[in-house]
Amino acid sequence: MKEAQMTIPYLFRCPISLDLFTDPVTLCTGQTYDRSSIEKWLAAGNLTCPVTMQRLHDLSMVPNHTLRHLIDQWLQMGHQFDPDYFKNIDPDPYLAALKHNLESHESTFENKLQTVERIRVFSEELPSRNSYLIELGFLPLLLGLLFGEVEAIPPQDNLNLAEKALSCIIKLLPLGELGCLNVLKEESKLAKFLGLFEQGNAMIKTTLCHLVEAISSSLETKELCASLGQNRQLLHDIILLLHQNSDASGSVVKALSALCTSLESNRDNLVREGAVDGLIKYILSTERSERGSAPTAMATLELLLGVESAKEALMNNPNGVNALVKMVFRVSDHQGSESAVNSLMIICNGSLRAREEAIGAGVLTQLLLLLQSQCGGRTKTKARMLLKLLRSMWAEEPKHDV
Repeated sequence: MKEAQMTIPYLFRCPISLDLFTDPVTLCTGQTYDRSSIEKWLAAGNLTCPVTMQRLHDLSMVPNHTLRHLIDQWLQMGHQFDPDYFKNIDPDPYLAALKHNLESHESTFENKLQTVERIRVFSEELPSRNSYLIELGFLPLLLGLLFGEVEAIPPQDNLNLAEKALSCIIKLLPLGELGCLNVLKEESKLAKFLGLFEQGNAMIKTTLCHLVEAISSSLETKELCASLGQNRQLLHDIILLLHQNSDASGSVVKALSALCTSLESNRDNLVREGAVDGLIKYILSTERSERGSAPTAMATLELLLGVESAKEALMNNPNGVNALVKMVFRVSDHQGSESAVNSLMIICNGSLRAREEAIGAGVLTQLLLLLQSQCGGRTKTKARMLLKLLRSMWAEEPKHDV
């Protein structure tokens, strides 16, 4: 039954029973319900609209023939979902009611939770209509609900709300003004953000990393990005996800990359909180290095190596040089090769120990394979430069000099 219910477009479900409409009728508030469901609601002594909670000044019900016709068409086509069938339905009254529920101080937590779930369903089933949600101001509303002060509720319920709200936010973010994320400049909202990072599940942490990436990639939130880059607790929590090999690791790498790229001042702090070790661990994970964000992790590590303390951190990591060598040549593609070669040049230029470790890890073979591959001309040029550096300096330096 649950699987069947999930296939019913939300506009075809009664808001009360969540079942397919059989006899849709519209109230004076503009909300549509199945006749049997709303009659039971009214018979129980309720004189308000279940969705908007507005008092009904008129109890009359108008049959919604347009909706009934669309449902009949949908059923005749074997439940195939075609968004074109919804062009005759104006979602504004429905969305206006949902917005009212989020804004109203009279709405209970349970009511707001149900409202966020309906917004989530709407955004997933009709992504082309998400512009309506943006125009009506749902993005700042959801951010305010997520990071604002809420009534005392059990932690699990709070996380449930966060998961649903973040699911909506991440779909609306590409369509909206990123300046609304500046609400996190408020101390109380940032504290809520950090709390979710510590207590949330993998989905929540992944989405929060997407928010960090968005904040770090926008000129509208440059000041907030600098603030996040100074927050040691946040950087520690983000990097910790890399060490945990969590499902959020790919999103973490993208967030770290955005933080590094946007502001040079963030790099020192990231190195201090262990970003170098975290990125090395990610790159060396065989399963992950063949897909996902390994090239991004390598490019981020290259940026960090512009900081002197990052070079020291890499050389102090027993697998540091090996991670760079591993990324020089990958059979599946050549993404990350140029960053790996550049990174090796940075640490090998002036360090005999780094050159010894690189050669011991097989960098010469990797470079020769890279030169014979279909990689870009610039990458091959840099590979030749590294070979020349290794050959000349290895021959000139005495073996005992470490």
